[in-house]
Amino acid sequence: VQLQASGGGLVQAGGSLRLSCEASGPILNTYYMSWFRQAPGKEREFVTTIRWGSGATYVVDSVKGRFTISRDNAKNTVYLQMNSLKPEDTAVYYCAAGPSPRGMNYWGKGTQVTVSS
Repeated sequence: VQLQASGGGLVQAGGSLRLSCEASGPILNTYYMSWFRQAPGKEREFVTTIRWGSGATYVVDSVKGRFTISRDNAKNTVYLQMNSLKPEDTAVYYCAAGPSPRGMNYWGKGTQVTVSS
């Protein structure tokens, strides 16, 4: 499975962006699709996940209430709606798929999100 992330860009603080990640083929219902991010000089961190079959989601506290993950099974696409963006959200965002929320077998190339103050 190949993953293609898109939707990044430059936005002012308080603004919104929606990232998309399209898979080249069907995702197993037992799989999770997750978003990670890596800020300059920092390690990659887990942000949020969705179980492909049930739609159950989890999001880390630092973005809770601002970021929402969703999916479109028919399009093999996962989305990350990001609202109330902050400069500290600046990072390269990666989508990934795997058998557990943080255990990913497949990775997309990443899309840059830059939030200006």
